[in-house]
Order: sequence, then structure tokens, then C-alpha cells
Amino acid sequence: MHPKALLDESASLIEKVFKFDHPADAVVARHFRENKSLGPRERATLSDTVFAVLRERLKFEWLARSGSGSKWRRLAILGFPGDRDFLKSALTEPEKNWLDACAKVGDADYLAPHRHNLPDWLAQALREQVGDELDALAACLLRPAPLDLRVNTLKQKRDAALAAVRGAGLSAELTPHSPLGIRLDGKPNLARLPAFANGEVEVQDEGSQLLALLLAPKRGEMVADFCAGAGGKTLALGAAMKNTGRLYAFDTSAHRLDAIKPRLARSGLSNVHPVAIAHERDERIKRLAGKLDRVLVDAPCSGLGTLRRSPDLKWRQTPETVAALSALQQRILDSAARLLKPGGRLVYATCSLLPQENEAVARAFEASHAMFEPLQVSSLLAAAQVEDAAGLCSAEGRFMRLWPHRHGTDGFFAAAWQRKA
Repeated sequence: MHPKALLDESASLIEKVFKFDHPADAVVARHFRENKSLGPRERATLSDTVFAVLRERLKFEWLARSGSGSKWRRLAILGFPGDRDFLKSALTEPEKNWLDACAKVGDADYLAPHRHNLPDWLAQALREQVGDELDALAACLLRPAPLDLRVNTLKQKRDAALAAVRGAGLSAELTPHSPLGIRLDGKPNLARLPAFANGEVEVQDEGSQLLALLLAPKRGEMVADFCAGAGGKTLALGAAMKNTGRLYAFDTSAHRLDAIKPRLARSGLSNVHPVAIAHERDERIKRLAGKLDRVLVDAPCSGLGTLRRSPDLKWRQTPETVAALSALQQRILDSAARLLKPGGRLVYATCSLLPQENEAVARAFEASHAMFEPLQVSSLLAAAQVEDAAGLCSAEGRFMRLWPHRHGTDGFFAAAWQRKA
């Protein structure tokens, strides 16, 4: 595609995404479906441009004010990846001059919002938690996340899986905390990786892997992944159970649960039972009350711990949506708790960075559920052979608290309880 046409296409797609009525990745995917003539390189350029603009929106909008023409074109120019000469071949002389002037703007010229690229309410909420680390956290959130794999222990050992990945020509290393993880360099096409095709490894962020280790299901148990989504944690739980017992994958979206099926086929698991439910009080859940050994609630949340992957979330979420999510999380946790038998373990988790969705929900649950005894998460992680378990938790070891700039994972929170006998 000619550079000018590619730049125009980028501007058009940015305008669509910035309506913020749907997730950015869904808008981009739909655009590609509607424009099948776009080749792999064009698609990569369009996607990279859109997500660069989403990450650095405030900075780019401030720079764009000094330019002329369409706002969306100016943003596309600022976010366009790769060779500058290729880009400049699509620009007018005034645009070239403006882009050169933008390149001369130094860090000292930017205000804090331009450096952080966070809405004010979110920047303030994060500063209240990490203080002087906000600059480091914000900078980390502006960088794309690495690609982590979880080794399927039903089929392969970790060292052998790492050797297979490297043998396929990929640069990879062991994850620093999860004893099941491998971290890849770059974004390779996993469809061409034999270890992925045959189910020896599965895509899963290291932080998400730790949730399955925290629940620690055993052979022959009855277990539920209460908000299973596309099934990444379900697969990890099934492998931990050695493909025995019964593992329910609950979700309110049958479409999301359908995504589990090809992953199950690769994994070799036969103990997983996907169940689409209408809501957290569905009759199919009530029939299991008091029968399960372990339940994981990775609750619907703001997703603000995943901004490296989904930068549009910081512009789509508000204090009001967070408050509504917090209420939903409490209802889901209350419902899931009814499934546990005496002695059973309950784990609550989010991929949020906000205490309203994390500690506040956990404390409210404890205040209203005296039959559940809090567990030391740091001790549970250490028992699962997680490196530096204490360093992944709050100071007293009560909650797991993962921060992208400290731990190199998505932002995660987890709390655990045991139902009293």
C-alpha cells in the first residue's frame, strides 16, 4: 500500500477507535474483517499506530495542537511506526516541518500528564498507592507487555519446553517467579511453534499463572473457575489436577467459553466442563452449593493492570464504572463462596490496580462471612515454589499485589480464604 493511503487508513481507524464504544482490539479486528485486501504488513502498521496513539494520547494530542489539518491524521503521523523516510513520503512540506519540530521537544518540555498519559483521576489513585514510583509505573504501562507462556505439565517439563522453544529459533527465558513460565522476546507467530501446536505450552501472563498456583487444586477434587473467560486459568487448574476430578468453567458469555474448546483439544484435558450461566445466582450454581473443594473468582474488573496490552481501558473506565464493578465483584464473590464445602479454599483475584476493586472487596467479604478464615497468601505462594513469594505480596503477606514496574507482570491482586469446618 502506498504510504499516503496507509496513513489515511490509520487516521480513519484511529477515529473509529476513539469513539470508545467498544474495546480497541475488537474495533481493529472488525476493521480488518471489513477490509480483507489489507496484507499482514499493513495490518501490523495499522495496529501499531492505533495502540501507540492510545498509549500516549495526552502527549500526542498536546503535540498535535501545533499542527494543521485533521486531528486524526496528525495523531496517526505521531504514532506511525518504523522508518521516518517512509512516513515523510506521505507528508506535505508543512507536515514534515511540524513533525521535525515535534521531534525536538524534550522531556523537560512536557507536563506530568503528557509524560504519564493517564487520566487525572487514575494518576491520582495510583500516586496514593505508589507515591514517588508513579513515574516508573507510568513509564512501564506505556511499553508493550512481553509474551509469556505456561508449560503444560501434563505433556512436558519446563526445561524441556524451554529447549523446544529455543530450538524453534525463538529467544526465550524462564519467568522469574512462576515455576511454570517461559517469557518470549518479541511477538512471534505461535501457530508455527510446534510446542504450542501440540499443547506443550499455552499463552498466559506470569501473574495469571500465579493465581492457579495459589488455588493449588489437588487430584480428584471438585473445583470451579467461576469467571473462566477464554479459559487460560482453567487450563492451568486442570493440569494441576492431573486431569482428574471435575473442573467447572463458569462464565456468563457462551462466546468466551467457546474459545476454550480448541485450547482444550491441544491441552489433552478431559476433566473440564464449560458451563454458560445467566448470572452469578444461576440455578446450575445453586445445585453445587457446599460441594466444591476449591473455587477461583477472577472477577470482572476495570482491567487497569493490563494497560500494557489494552491501553484503551484507561480512557474507557471512569470512577463511576469502577464503583459499579466493585459492587458486582462483591455479589459474585458472595455467590461463589456458597459453593465451598468445609475446609475448602476460595481465591478472589482481579487484574486491577485499584484498592476499590481489591482490598476493599476482600475486607467487605471478610466482614460479612465469618465462616471464612483469611489465609496468608505469601505462605501459599511459597508452598507452590514461587520465587520471592514475600516480595509479590503486601507488607504483611496477606494479599498478592503485583505491579508491572516492580514485578514485570500485569497488575494483579489476590486474596485467599478457607471455609471453617
